[in-house]
Amino acid sequence: MKKIMFHLILILPMISLNAQKNDNPILKLWSGPYGGIPAFNDYKLKDLKPAIEAAINEKWSEVTAIANNKKPATFENTIVAMEKAGKNLSQVYTVFGIYSSNMNTPEFAPIETEMSPKFSEISNRIFQNDNLFKRIETIYNSPEKKALSAEQQRLVWWYYSNFVREGAKADKKSKARIAQINQELAGLFTKFSQNLLNDENENNISLTDSSELAGLPADVINAYQAKSKELGRNDLGTVSNTRSSVEPFLTYSSVRPLRKMVWELFVKRGDGGDKNDNNTTLVQILKLRAEKAKLLGFKTFADWSLSNTMAQKPEKTLALMESVWKPAVEKVHKDVAEMQKIVDAEGGNFKIEPWDYRYYAEKVRKEKYDLDENDVKPYLQLEKLREGMFWVAGEIFNLNFKQVYNVPVYQSDVRVFEVTNKISGKVVGLWYFDPYARAGKRSGAWMSAYREQSKVDGDVITIVSNNCNFIKGKENEPILISWEDASTLFHEFGHALHGLSSNVTYPSLSGTNTPRDYVEFPSQVLERWLATPQVLNQFALHYKTGKPMPMALVDRIEKAATFNEGFSTVETISSALVDMKLHLLENPNINPLEYEKEVLKSLDMPSEIVMRHRIPQFGHIFSGDDYAAGYYGYLWADVISADATEAFTETKDGMYDKEVAKRLLKYIFSVGNTVDPETAYKEFRGKAVTSDALMRARNFPIEKK
Repeated sequence: MKKIMFHLILILPMISLNAQKNDNPILKLWSGPYGGIPAFNDYKLKDLKPAIEAAINEKWSEVTAIANNKKPATFENTIVAMEKAGKNLSQVYTVFGIYSSNMNTPEFAPIETEMSPKFSEISNRIFQNDNLFKRIETIYNSPEKKALSAEQQRLVWWYYSNFVREGAKADKKSKARIAQINQELAGLFTKFSQNLLNDENENNISLTDSSELAGLPADVINAYQAKSKELGRNDLGTVSNTRSSVEPFLTYSSVRPLRKMVWELFVKRGDGGDKNDNNTTLVQILKLRAEKAKLLGFKTFADWSLSNTMAQKPEKTLALMESVWKPAVEKVHKDVAEMQKIVDAEGGNFKIEPWDYRYYAEKVRKEKYDLDENDVKPYLQLEKLREGMFWVAGEIFNLNFKQVYNVPVYQSDVRVFEVTNKISGKVVGLWYFDPYARAGKRSGAWMSAYREQSKVDGDVITIVSNNCNFIKGKENEPILISWEDASTLFHEFGHALHGLSSNVTYPSLSGTNTPRDYVEFPSQVLERWLATPQVLNQFALHYKTGKPMPMALVDRIEKAATFNEGFSTVETISSALVDMKLHLLENPNINPLEYEKEVLKSLDMPSEIVMRHRIPQFGHIFSGDDYAAGYYGYLWADVISADATEAFTETKDGMYDKEVAKRLLKYIFSVGNTVDPETAYKEFRGKAVTSDALMRARNFPIEKK
């Protein structure tokens, strides 16, 4: 329980708040097992708005008391007090976030539209509180800071640098405008997200004739039929306008005109010129970001955004992306040439187009490596792979997962697992798993922290979740997923393990609260364990026979590991380059479609591929600021993860080397943001990272230095 400090004049308003707490279940501090858990079975949507308003008022009262404390500023009465403030608001915001990401119904949408700016407003008020910043600045500049522990000094730096970045040193007029911009942006982020979600929910393709199922595997057909059943349709199946539904169709469907139709629907999300069109909204976002950056003393938003990252400067990210871009494009051209040979041999009489790429890539894979995705998929059962993830977590991090049934969930598909340390038996957290697509749930896959691990106010264990969008098939049949989906599953679990392994004192530095271009490293390195024989032999079991994947098939998977690497690299880096170039614009008064075309043309983008996220649907960068001018972070982190993987593969025990695993836990997964990432990585690896390992991992040539 947080120690809350109030001025006498704030006592009366708090009586009202306490009354609200008693009546409003969302406002009640989490109680029960595991140090308190969200009471999802008691929450009602009607209670969310008043809970948010009351929790914001409470947080502001706590912060005001800290800022106006008459005693000289100290680490304890200012920094630690801030770490303990706002417990109610953190919990309410978690519930709000779950509704937004997982249960975004038409009833919730107006609440999100109204309340999102409220969160921005309280953030502005805190960052622009002069008294509070003076206290933080005093501590930052105090010679007594040297007496603090390394973690405490890092926390002081974190507070000071974040306040400065958000305009604490700006003049009064600039502060007012920055606050206004932040408010406007919060509303626009919500609008962008809702438009994208609505576009995905409202548009799909109905399969009405058996010929339209040609080439589709049985499990994919089952998934499309399940979607039709959910929608109450009397047809043969429905292809939803989401990646998890579209990509299998583009991979397997032999009906070329229908592939094109599905592809066009998907790539034009947010770009349909209708009520869900995002073009005007995203330009407004770009303009406001550029203005805000200038007010904060930066040339562009990209400069501001990268000022607290590992990269620091946009130029460094561009150099990295461009170094990988050329060999990736060359690889694509070679792959397309092989695809075109197949088209010509079949008498296709057409040039490979984006809606053909995945389909013919599969044909090349089969021809070149004797590897068919349909041969692999029967061994990739979602639940067995989940067990495989748990096993890896036990081997590498000594963690054990056990399903529990005494924890409420927000949706019946969600399951909860207690996570303990295998050696000590200590409970370290809870892991919520929400694997299936449904209406109102945003597309993609992600990890969330419902509560950060910390020790500043007692020993608080973390609560994390993994959310995916796998499509359910027939009832009582296992969910079969693609190799790419399996990699995504391990990736997001890597984020979860980053949170579960955290062992720090202060919540602001806990778990995944690291620089944006470092946070993807732990998740991307965990992907490497999927392809290990130990996982495949134990958990890649045929859904009918229960037999493990044959070694011959494992060998073919290993040989084909870098197949199509050109495609995935170009698809991702084109998005990252466009993101960075958009946010390097000082005057982003653009036509998004024309700008997109212009940038891609300048890059010599292969015509057979589109960006993974076209501008009007680029939720990473337009649904919030976290990844804006930051999508490069996936490549940046992959450089680090490739190098880290070689730390394992250089040993006789490979990916299961115990000593390397100990260092990975000690210097990377457990420390959060208590140590500078570059320093932490050098401690783990014994040297600075280079991009050579990434080039080797992707089978790209390494330039001689």
